[in-house]
Amino acid sequence: LKAPGIAPSVLCPNLYQSNMSGVMAAMPSLASVRTAPVQPAVAGVAAHVAVAPSPAPSASSGLAAGGLAAVGLAATAASRRSRRSSLVKGQRVLPTRPERSLSSAKVVVCAGVNFPEGRKLRVAVVGGGPAGASAADQLAKDGVETYLIERKMDNCKPCGGAIPLCMIDEFDLPKDIVDRQVRKMTMISPTNKEVQIGQTLKDDEFIGMVRREVLDDFLRQRAKTNGATLINGLFMGMTLPEKKGDSYVLTYNDYEDEEGNSRKGVKKTLEVDVVIGADGANSRVAKDIEAGDYEYAIAFQERMKIPEQKMDYYKERAEMYVGEDVSPDFYAWVFPKCDHVAVGTGTVIDKKGIQRYQQGIRDRAAPRIDGGEIIRVEAHPIPEHPRPWRVKDRAILVGDAAGYVTKCSGEGIYFAAKSGRMCAETIVKNSKQGVRMIDEADLMEHLREWDGKYGPTYLVLDLLQKVFYTSDAARESFVELCEEEYVQKVTFDSYLYKTVQGNDPVGDLKLGWKTLSSLYKYNNQKTPDPMRTLA
Repeated sequence: LKAPGIAPSVLCPNLYQSNMSGVMAAMPSLASVRTAPVQPAVAGVAAHVAVAPSPAPSASSGLAAGGLAAVGLAATAASRRSRRSSLVKGQRVLPTRPERSLSSAKVVVCAGVNFPEGRKLRVAVVGGGPAGASAADQLAKDGVETYLIERKMDNCKPCGGAIPLCMIDEFDLPKDIVDRQVRKMTMISPTNKEVQIGQTLKDDEFIGMVRREVLDDFLRQRAKTNGATLINGLFMGMTLPEKKGDSYVLTYNDYEDEEGNSRKGVKKTLEVDVVIGADGANSRVAKDIEAGDYEYAIAFQERMKIPEQKMDYYKERAEMYVGEDVSPDFYAWVFPKCDHVAVGTGTVIDKKGIQRYQQGIRDRAAPRIDGGEIIRVEAHPIPEHPRPWRVKDRAILVGDAAGYVTKCSGEGIYFAAKSGRMCAETIVKNSKQGVRMIDEADLMEHLREWDGKYGPTYLVLDLLQKVFYTSDAARESFVELCEEEYVQKVTFDSYLYKTVQGNDPVGDLKLGWKTLSSLYKYNNQKTPDPMRTLA
């Protein structure tokens, strides 16, 4: 059996060998017969039927032709209603089968084997945030057949919206996507002691503040422009492959032709070879592949329009507040957006108290946000550490779905986009730009690269959170340390360029001693400092 453009080596070798062995065993011996070409009954299939040298057709030659018909290469002119055998001039004519087309054939491709000509690796990316959109963009740009499924195209995740300077150039973001260029960061202690950070920044260095609905849409539309199929729909679940090489079958509700929040959508399915789960902390892809649970924080944020004269204060400034009144294990923030501020907080250990902590940041920041009008309220889970399993077979998790949010700072945008892109680059490389099937080992290569590159960053920030976010005394010490120029330089360089800094042994030693001294002082202070009033 041979189809033009599909060599037997394309098919899974063990399946091909097994099937052909069965076919040959069922056929009569052809040692003494010759072959002659016969016009194929199925379009596009070259068939050969064995005929005997005798001018008169014999029963054995008819049975040989019937044997070939049994494997789908019948050389009959048309199908008949009757399936009964009959004798014509002494020759037995076997019943004919319905015509078959290669378009309905199912081709099983094993990992490491190239696809038939014209067939590409099919990848579904579930979730259209920075992780999913960046993955889809890279895949589509490099020739992989890509589908990007996003439920809500105007989604506004409760997020501070800070991105590092390196992300703008690395991801080729337009300059106007940044609402504010923050060059001043004010750290505010539990007693309202203020420390101004940013004295080590160069003139062209800043932290970018973006709105997620703007950034995410830009990344999705770029992926679409580069060839990804953008699907506005709700991912409902997927059927995992039963055998090696089988497809994933995704089920989703297509919202393409509907509007409003009460949309139900049209149920549809999609068959793909690889699935990338970029659908956030409550990932359905993670549930389907049994990736395991992880601890998560609740982030709560209010978008607030404040008077113009107060907005001037936040022109190039962001604020971070620490204290038991605003969060027992994290920080609260006031971050500037285009024409408003985002006021929010988060917690892992007391999720039910999130409203109380939000009131705490409103009260603490009141002198600077009084008179503001709340224009939007947002809440969302934020992962605290990577999931136990991030890869299973040909499905992989990236971004929040994988748990790539840093402790201490709570940063997730850059790491989400970076993980999506790095995952896509690995798929492109190992699939030879979409012409070869991949497997779990190919995806594990991405995890090793990711953990090797960013593992130290997560470990350092996890340690800082455990040391400084445990009590108000430790938080006072943390804010005091932020006055140190060396701390500011290391902190900003690490954040802006995403590399762990600290190559000065003398500076590191001094900082270690200063940290221990400060922690001792505040933990043994009999009378806490009085509460200061913000200007």
